[in-house]
Amino acid sequence: MPTPEPDQTLKASLFQLLHQRPRAFLLPNPWDAGTTRLLTSLGFEAVATTSLGLANMLGRKRARRENVLENCRATCAATPLPVNADLENCYADEPQEAASMIRMAYECGAVGASIEDFTGDDRVPVYDFDHAVERVHAAVEVARSLPVPFTLTARAENLLHGIVDLDDTIRRLKAFESVGADVLYAPGLTNLDDMRTVVSSVGKPVNVVMGFADLSITLDQLASIGVRRVSIGGALSRLALQRFLDGAREMLDGQFGFLRNMAGISELHERFQ
Repeated sequence: MPTPEPDQTLKASLFQLLHQRPRAFLLPNPWDAGTTRLLTSLGFEAVATTSLGLANMLGRKRARRENVLENCRATCAATPLPVNADLENCYADEPQEAASMIRMAYECGAVGASIEDFTGDDRVPVYDFDHAVERVHAAVEVARSLPVPFTLTARAENLLHGIVDLDDTIRRLKAFESVGADVLYAPGLTNLDDMRTVVSSVGKPVNVVMGFADLSITLDQLASIGVRRVSIGGALSRLALQRFLDGAREMLDGQFGFLRNMAGISELHERFQ
């Protein structure tokens, strides 16, 4: 295993500290080097890759494993900030094979990564309970073997895939916590009451993604119920693509008013230095 660069060790420690402080922090999701540099220039404290944003960039429904790892490497190279890697289900069913991708993300420069219990098969969308826990346990063991304090996030995905069972979500998150996951994450939570229930049911930091939630919820409200990390998944990518589609459709209609809303070349050059 390669020896970490000194800055990767520092980034790993900083990322851990962000989860330990009393206020929530924002974890935005760029999808390439350019968007990573833009978010870095705006003053965010860490960033996370997005498999959906990457798939959108590639024009696919789902990015391949090699795409995810190369994107992780490019993102880490583009910023001095800590980077968390979205690895989906680690592209493997078998626990040890899935866990090996945690090491690969570290070797790309990441200081944190996530593992999901989504199978990738819509017919049986989540792994059965024992198998899901075994996969997280294997990922934790790899994370603990790394030469930096790597942050492992375990995700319970059932709310996104038609299994609207908060009790089962919490049962899974508590089990993931018991085998050593550092951060717990249940995408698909929509309201503060359910978020509060999840946070109060576990002892580790909780990530909330706002892409599915009531958009009137504020960062201060999330912090007040104990949420420690707030992400948005592929939302910025989808926002950019919606603006792209709107401009292209206006162009087809023979109109060019969308050009008034372009980012300035000088600002982009300044932020891309």
